[in-house]
Amino acid sequence: MTVLFILLVIASASVVAVFSWQESAKRKAAELFVKAMDTPLEGFNLDIGRYPTTDEGLGALLNPPTNLPDPSKWGGPYVKENVSGIDPWGMPYQYEYPGTHSRGRYDLWSVGPDGINGTEDDICSWR
Repeated sequence: MTVLFILLVIASASVVAVFSWQESAKRKAAELFVKAMDTPLEGFNLDIGRYPTTDEGLGALLNPPTNLPDPSKWGGPYVKENVSGIDPWGMPYQYEYPGTHSRGRYDLWSVGPDGINGTEDDICSWR
């Protein structure tokens, strides 16, 4: 009985450790995505003279928006694949330009593990 109890305690501790590691890895992946998008967004900005609008979204990094005044300036694709992406918790990344938090720039964020926008666990380009 004591051996069984010890095995259950060890198994419980292992599950908690794996869950904690998994959440940490998801958070790191979202942080990396938000940071990595800066380079293609800056490339778009340099070519077009502005960041993609909220309506154009991150898809404008892969395919040229139809409303560009001079489509020949679009130097993309700026990314290798579609980045309109889903965060590690299954929610779409949020993108806004002009940014509410980053004046003159864009706001890009994940709503984080709680899935609620505007909470402390959001992973944001402006923090």
